Amino acid sequence: MDQHNHSSLAEFVFLGFASVGYVRGWLFVLLLLAYLFTICGNMLIFSVIRLDAALHTPMYHFVSVLSFLELWYTATTIPKMLANILSEKKTISFAGCLLQTYFFHSLGASECYLLTAMAYDRYLAICRPLQYPAIMTTTLCAKMAAACWICGFLCPISEVILVSQLPFCAYNEIQHIFCDFPPLLSLACKDTSTNILVDFATNAFIILITFLFIMFSYARIIGAVLKIKTASGRKKAFSTCASHLAVVLIFFGSIIFMYVRLKKSYSLTLDRTLAVVYSVLTPMVNPIIYSLRNKEVIKGIRRTIFQKRDKASVAHH
Repeated sequence: MDQHNHSSLAEFVFLGFASVGYVRGWLFVLLLLAYLFTICGNMLIFSVIRLDAALHTPMYHFVSVLSFLELWYTATTIPKMLANILSEKKTISFAGCLLQTYFFHSLGASECYLLTAMAYDRYLAICRPLQYPAIMTTTLCAKMAAACWICGFLCPISEVILVSQLPFCAYNEIQHIFCDFPPLLSLACKDTSTNILVDFATNAFIILITFLFIMFSYARIIGAVLKIKTASGRKKAFSTCASHLAVVLIFFGSIIFMYVRLKKSYSLTLDRTLAVVYSVLTPMVNPIIYSLRNKEVIKGIRRTIFQKRDKASVAHH
């Protein structure tokens, strides 16, 4: 087979939505509604937490940062997925594919670190309540959030550089719904064992270390909660952690199976299903988990709405 350098490969073709057939319209509507809900829900949470002084606490500071991150996380993949569903020519440029892969993994890594920071915050609040105000200051919250973003954007650089230097064959069809490392490596014209090993090491470090740290924090939290004598006290203590733990299990459950493995792929159908879970469903359920199940956020939404209504009424009069 003749091998062509990647410079001669101008674009890739997505085959992830090639077989949707007559359900294309329904799939587009469902994905569009999910994306609009994700945008509106996360924008609402971010805005309310920033505007309502009662929610200016470390826990809700991290929640607002997570909502802001989810807006960009979904923007890297879903708009292109929507365009590919309707378009007959489901293509993306070589540079565009690398950029999509980089930002998707950067924001995904940032979310791993951010969820870890949130677990540490809950650990301090429940296990060390007396020292909590002195430790978790506004300055520390800002530094931790910034560190999550910086570390997240540094993590995939080596992987992207290695992929960009691979020679690609004339075959340019990606068996996936967006650009990612595994489907890209499957198109390379040379041995990619080094790339796979680097991907595995990087993903294992980011995903497993953060997940284990989160689980360790929650083991300590559960131990502290069980020591509370009253049932109402235990329920109140753990209710502040339940929403965060739910997000962690959904997000990490899918990405661990997808990325912490040495094989390129187990099943195309399984890979695409998992991709939908962590790229579409997780960002969509975050607003539900953090708002509809959180009384303080609901109160904050009401206060914000009533304050705007009162200001509008005063201005009108």
